[in-house]
Amino acid sequence: MSGPRVNNADLLAPPVVQTIQQRSLVVGVVFAVMSIIGLLIRPGEFFPAYLLGFMAWLGVTLGCLAILMLQHMTGGAWGLVIRRILEAGTRTLPLMALLFIPLLFGMPKLYVWARASEVARDQHLQELTRAYLNFSGFLGRAIVYFAIWAVLAYLLNRWSDAQDNAALPDNTHRFRALSGPGLVLYAFCMSFAAIDWAMSLSPHWISTIYPLIFLVGQVLSALGFVVAIETILSRYKPMSELLKPDHVHDHGKLILTFVMLWAYFSFSQWLIIWAGNLPEEISWFVRRLNGGWGFVGLFLAAFHFAVPFVFLLSRQFKRNLPTLMWLAVWLMFMRVVDLFWMIEPTFHEQLRVTVWDIVVPVAIGGFWLTFFFRNLKGRPLLPLYDPHSREILEPAHE
Repeated sequence: MSGPRVNNADLLAPPVVQTIQQRSLVVGVVFAVMSIIGLLIRPGEFFPAYLLGFMAWLGVTLGCLAILMLQHMTGGAWGLVIRRILEAGTRTLPLMALLFIPLLFGMPKLYVWARASEVARDQHLQELTRAYLNFSGFLGRAIVYFAIWAVLAYLLNRWSDAQDNAALPDNTHRFRALSGPGLVLYAFCMSFAAIDWAMSLSPHWISTIYPLIFLVGQVLSALGFVVAIETILSRYKPMSELLKPDHVHDHGKLILTFVMLWAYFSFSQWLIIWAGNLPEEISWFVRRLNGGWGFVGLFLAAFHFAVPFVFLLSRQFKRNLPTLMWLAVWLMFMRVVDLFWMIEPTFHEQLRVTVWDIVVPVAIGGFWLTFFFRNLKGRPLLPLYDPHSREILEPAHE
């Protein structure tokens, strides 16, 4: 890009980002104190809630990574205008790696295969723990997952940072060269992570589609988050000049795509397992269709798919940022409900929402948002010397 009409300072995030960062930290600290109380007095309820919050916010982090690599693969102004939001999201990965540590201490509370007394009287669990589900394997694989995700995020952010410096050579070819294999590595690692951290809550049950629901859900969580952030930023410069209705429309179409993908994978899993009618396979659904949990499943079908699908069919709706933002935030909430429906029935036969199911995810979210907004204000909202930045900058500054 030659002769840009703006400089890096013109593209920095508005002061409101600092304000939200400070408020997020306060929320995180207050709810963290409450969470510690929950750990001390109700550890059996705390750790399932912690897993719920961890998976929800990890989903936003890795969803940002996946969309970022997708943008580098496909190009287009739709992704360039939100690229720095996505990059800020990926740089919360060290925080999520740190927040994984409490799960190691809570393994006996979460996983039946981590309880020696349960393993001793179950031959199938004995075989699983010897071959795969054991502490050393659980920890070792987690280290590999986070290491691969961290390398991908580090390289994409480092090369992007170089595009704020006019003196450095163009490096756009590197993004595509990394993003193709990177998407495969992300999907491979997250598939096994979903098996380790979530599906192994019911070690006698297996589903090959289950990890795909997590992959699609993570992208959907990140898209909802990005739309919410761009709505806040669009009230201030420079985003008010950079973001166009066409970009918003593209984001809405992406949300529609992944809403349909989530519904397709979720229904396919139910249909295939129910048609097979094998006791080991249907046990997972039987537990989630009784004791009040079936109402949560119907709620997901209606408000995670049907209602958003109808709204997102409207072109006008997808181009209206304020209305799209409300739907995006709602879908982020529904992603938590979906994770709640997948995780919590393992521990409660009857539908039950504990106070820790709210407190702990909010605590994790407070710290996550603190790191996110800290990352966001550290760089311009657009890589000024990316060759494609002219498509966004020139119309805004003529």
